[in-house]
Amino acid sequence: MGVYLLLLVGATTAVTDAAAACTAWPACGDGFATPTTLAGWVAIGHRIAAVAVGLLGVVTLVAALRADVERRVLVPMLAAGALYPVQAGLGALVATEGGGGTLSALHLVVGMAIFGGLVAALAWSLESETGDPSESPTGHPEPDLPPAESHDPDVPTAPLARAKATANAYFRMMKPRLMWLLCLVASAGMALASATTGGLSPEIVLATLGGGVLSIGASGTFNHVFERDIDRRMSRTNDRPLATDLVPVRNAIAFGLVLAAASLALFAWVNVLAAVLGLAAIVFYSVVYTLMLKPNTVQNTVVGGAAGALPALIGWVAVTGEVGLGGLVLATVIFLWTPAHFYNLALAYKDDYERGGFPMMPVVRGETTTRKHILWYLGATLVAAGVLAATEALGLLYALTSVAFGGLFLYFVVRLHYEQSERAAFRAFHASNAYLGTVLLAVVVDTLAL
Repeated sequence: MGVYLLLLVGATTAVTDAAAACTAWPACGDGFATPTTLAGWVAIGHRIAAVAVGLLGVVTLVAALRADVERRVLVPMLAAGALYPVQAGLGALVATEGGGGTLSALHLVVGMAIFGGLVAALAWSLESETGDPSESPTGHPEPDLPPAESHDPDVPTAPLARAKATANAYFRMMKPRLMWLLCLVASAGMALASATTGGLSPEIVLATLGGGVLSIGASGTFNHVFERDIDRRMSRTNDRPLATDLVPVRNAIAFGLVLAAASLALFAWVNVLAAVLGLAAIVFYSVVYTLMLKPNTVQNTVVGGAAGALPALIGWVAVTGEVGLGGLVLATVIFLWTPAHFYNLALAYKDDYERGGFPMMPVVRGETTTRKHILWYLGATLVAAGVLAATEALGLLYALTSVAFGGLFLYFVVRLHYEQSERAAFRAFHASNAYLGTVLLAVVVDTLAL
C-alpha cells in the first residue's frame, strides 16, 4: 500500500502545480534548497516517502530471500525491486524535465508494474500459506433442493396486514439495496464528465438518477420473475415476493415493464444514447446475467460486472452525449471491483449456491482459488483507480481516499485468507462496499466541490 500511495499521489501531482513547484533533484532550487510553497512541500514529501517505501521494499525482499520463499513469490518481488530504482530515475526526469506526455505515462506504467508484482507475490504467498491442498471442488453442481411443494410461506391473511406486505413486496422486487451504490456510480460519471466538458444541470442529474433508480427496479423485478421457482426452494431466497406468492407473476411482469418504460423515457429526455445504454443495462442484468450467465458459467460474476459498470457510462453520456475515456476508465474500475466484491458473498453462501446448482467460483474452483481471485481483482481495481487518478479533474482527496479505503479492503481480504469463515467473508464484503462508496463520493466532491 506504500507503493500504491506513491502511485496515486505521484499521478495526482503530475497533473497539478506540485510537479512544477519543485523542478530540481533531489530537492528544490539548485537541487538542495527547501521548498517555498505548499505544492513544493507536497513534491518533496512524495520523494521522502519514496525513499521510505523503498527501504521497506528492501527489508521485505531480504526477508523473502532468508525465508527461502517459493520461486513464483520471489520472482515478482525481484522484478518489483529491480524496477524501483528505474521508477525513481523516471521520477527525477519528470521533476526536472516536466511531467507531460510520454514520460509521465511511462512513470505511471512502471509504478503500476511494481505494484502488480507485489500483489502477485502476496496472492501466491497467501495461497501457499493458507490454501487447502486437499480441497476438492465439485465442478458444475447439480441442484439438490427440496421439492417446491414443501415450501409453505407464512403469508398474512388480514386485509390491512396483507396490503402492507404486498406493498413491501413490490418495493423489495426493485432491489433497493443496489440503488444507492449504482446511483453513486452514475453520479461519479456525471461529475467526471462535467469537470471535463461542463454541461451539468439539476434537470440532467434528476432525470439521470431517476431513470437509474427505475431501471434498477425493472431489472430487479425481472430477476425475481425469472428465478421465482428456484427461489422457493433455497433457504436464502424463499421469502422473496414471488416465492411467497404475494405478487402474481403477471402483475410482476407488468410492474417491471412499467418501470422499464418510465426509465427509458427519462433517459431519452436526457439523450438517445443514455436511453440505449439504459435499455442495455436492463436487458443485460435481467436476461444475459440471470438466464444465461448465472446458471451456466463460473465466469458469471466477472462478465456480469458489465451490468454494474454501465451506470458509469450512462452518467458520463448524460452530460456529454457521447462515450468518453473518463467514463470508460470509471466503468473499468466498477467492472474489476465486482468480482472482488461479490466473491466474498459467494464464499459466505457457498452451500446455498451449490444446492441451487449455480456454478459460483467457490463451488467450481474451490475456496482457496476464490480467495486468491479476490486479491487478484482487488489489485486490478486499485490499478484502474490509479489510472483514474491521472485525470486532471481529480486531486489529493481522491488519491488519499483510494489509498486509505483500498488499504482497509486489502486488510480484510488478507484476514479472510487466514480466518476462512463466513464472518470474515461478510467483513470483506462490507469493506468492498465501503471502498467503492467512499471512492465514488471522493470523485464527486473532488470534481464538483474542490
